[in-house]
Amino acid sequence: MNLATVPSSTYSDTVRTDTLKIKLILVDEPGIFRDGLENLLTAQKDFEVTGTADSAASAVEQLRALRPDVVLLGWPPSSPPSQRVFSTIQDAKLASRVIVLTNEDSKEDFVEAVRQGCCGIVAKQTSTELLLKSIRKVHAGEYWMDRMTTAEVIRRLSKKRPAANAPSSRLGVRDQSTALSTREREIVILVAQGFKNKEMAERMFISEQTVKNHLHNIFDKLGVSDRLELALYAIHHNLHEAR
Repeated sequence: MNLATVPSSTYSDTVRTDTLKIKLILVDEPGIFRDGLENLLTAQKDFEVTGTADSAASAVEQLRALRPDVVLLGWPPSSPPSQRVFSTIQDAKLASRVIVLTNEDSKEDFVEAVRQGCCGIVAKQTSTELLLKSIRKVHAGEYWMDRMTTAEVIRRLSKKRPAANAPSSRLGVRDQSTALSTREREIVILVAQGFKNKEMAERMFISEQTVKNHLHNIFDKLGVSDRLELALYAIHHNLHEAR
């Protein structure tokens, strides 16, 4: 599976060497999937499954009491129980980061998950290796979506464009796009349209390293941390289409 390009992280994909573990809670219906997932995660030396929940009330109680690092949420993001989970994290100002576990055919849920403030979207059908990697990356502060999910989210958000629909809580409230140069604006448009660094370099007749340098400057100016946030920022501020 190809993954959306994200900035490099000092966080290792291997097991952490210190004594701190990533605290997790699983929120999903009881059954074979949740039990198997709990066993898988418990077997990882750097994970600690501190709780499981199969109701909104139980999830809220455990969020407040356990304050997990990462929540694995198996319910549809648009469902009332999921919305209670997200609102609890926001209202209680918890540092918990949510990964939504979704079915691959639930494309509308992708957009709702982003709107609710999730930090990762992982298909329930994904490989064990990628699931474990996604948890570690999200805990390290990154966002996780595969390329197809990223493209679908951008496409659907782009069609719906009103600023009120964008996840502005994670993108900042000020439009700092006026600080961008003409070249940087061109790159923002191409990122929002799903182009890779090599493809942008070829279209703009510049080197791939120059593209990377521009992206680094754009991230700094706009206060975003990766390409996904940049794409969402571009849509939120209507920067994703050529003038």
